[in-house]
Formats: sequence, C-alpha cells, structure tokens
Amino acid sequence: MSALPTVVFIDDEERILRSLRMLLRGRAEVLTTTSAAEVYDWVRTRPVHVVVSDQRMPATSGVEVLREVARRSPATMRILLTGYADMDAVTASVNDGEIYRFVEKPWDGAYLIDTVLRAAQIAREDLAVATPAPAPVRDTVPAAAQVLVLDADAAMAATVRELLPPSIAVGRAADVEQALSELARREVAVVVAVLTDATGDVVDAIKRLKALRPAMLVIAVSSIRDSRLAIGLINEGQIFRFLLAPPVRELLRRCLISALERHAQLRATPRLQRRHEVEAPRASGASLSGRLLDAWRRLREGVGR
Repeated sequence: MSALPTVVFIDDEERILRSLRMLLRGRAEVLTTTSAAEVYDWVRTRPVHVVVSDQRMPATSGVEVLREVARRSPATMRILLTGYADMDAVTASVNDGEIYRFVEKPWDGAYLIDTVLRAAQIAREDLAVATPAPAPVRDTVPAAAQVLVLDADAAMAATVRELLPPSIAVGRAADVEQALSELARREVAVVVAVLTDATGDVVDAIKRLKALRPAMLVIAVSSIRDSRLAIGLINEGQIFRFLLAPPVRELLRRCLISALERHAQLRATPRLQRRHEVEAPRASGASLSGRLLDAWRRLREGVGR
C-alpha cells in the first residue's frame, strides 16, 4: 500500500482536475474524476483519506457527494471546493455533509495543500482502526448531559427545554461573559448560539471555544443569511449545525439529539476530536473588554474539564 495518502478530487471541469492533480503531485496519490459513481466505488474498495468535491456539477452537487461519502466511509475527510458560496450550499455542507473545510475558488495553493494534507493526516489513523460511523439520529438521548443556550432572549432556551427530556439540563446565558462563566464551572455538551449580528462577541466566542473544548458541539441559529459568516464558523469554529432563524422545531430537536450523541462519542473516543479541529482565524476577532479577557482566562485555566 502506498505510503502517500489517497486524495480524490471530483469536478466537472477537466482543466480544474489537471490543476489539482499538479498541485498535490508527489504529496499524495491523487485520483480525479467527473463521476460521483466512481468516487463511491473508490471509497468502497480502497482506503481514501480525503474527498474534495466541487459544489455545482451537472449531474449532482458536492453536498450530495460528500453526504454519500460520509455514509459509505465515515473516516474519510470531506472538503467542499467551490466558486459559488451561496447560502444554501454553505448550510447544507455543514448540516448534511459535515465537512472539514469549505474552500473557495480561486483557491490559494499553499492553503489548499496544507488543508488537504492535514485532513489526510487525521483520516489516516481513523482508517487504520476502522472507525465506526457516527451514531444515527434516534429519538433517544444520553441519560444526562448539559445544554447551554446563548441568547439575550429567553424564548430559545424555553423551546430547547420543551424539546429535550428532563434528564438534560438546559441553562441559559444572556451574553458571552455569562456563557464563559458557566463553561468554566461545568462541562457543557452542546451550545445553542443565537446570532443576530455577523460580527461581535458571540461569533468570536464560537471560534475560540472549539479550540478549548473540542468535544463540545455548537449549533448556530442565525437570523441573518450571510454565507461569509457561515463559512467562517465552519472553518474557524467547526460548528456542528447552522440553522436559519426561526428554526423548525422538529429540525432543531433532531439537531440537538444528534449533537448530544456526537458529544458522547467524542468523549468516549478522544482521538475523533481531531476531526473537529479549527483553523486559525483569518481576521482578528472582536476587541475584548477587560471583563471578557478575565472570563476567557478563567475558562482556559479550567480547560481540562
């Protein structure tokens, strides 16, 4: 078996595939295709470390390809590469494809190489131990867990309490400072963060939190249709789901159950937490007040929770 990782690229343009093959030459065993069926055959018959898919293709979409790859080979890392950052594609990429990164065309060569090779490094160990697929969404949840709703309004927290059984403790923080205080005191499995602005403390906090608490899952509920916001939260915050407000109750319930199950899996198998690692923010975060700086310091001191 080759010592190099196997990377699959699917795109409907042969010239794009030639460029991608050249980019990874000597660094990976590169397979290219315009056919989704060929991708599925490869992940079925051989170890594939990374699949990088274009989004807009005549016969299928990148989200559909990566969703099917996740089902057939859960350990294979998935990256969406597209020149069309429309909101539906961005949200579907995280909600359905659970991608590692969203990369835009025209790509930066060094960034794409680093991203693909890091994804391959993560997948190599998982493929070696035959990681099982994530648990399917069911109507049951772990016996005890904690959910924190970050929202100035109490309505979302009330909804989450209605959707989950009494065994799941649901707390609420009105602002980031309160949220950090809660997180410093106890382990939280899932954070539901309500976004009303594309910048500011909440977005900055989501991006910072995943690096400190890799097993914690974040469901972002946004009242703004901003693809740039969603892409930043995928790549720099590794959000678990991105829902537009107001979310359909049943969809929110299923996302909460799935997040709680995934948290339990990540706690039971810490190695899998690497699949949720974040990249360094490309822009500096919001300026922090002295009180917020103190809250972050307290959280970092209790990072082992």
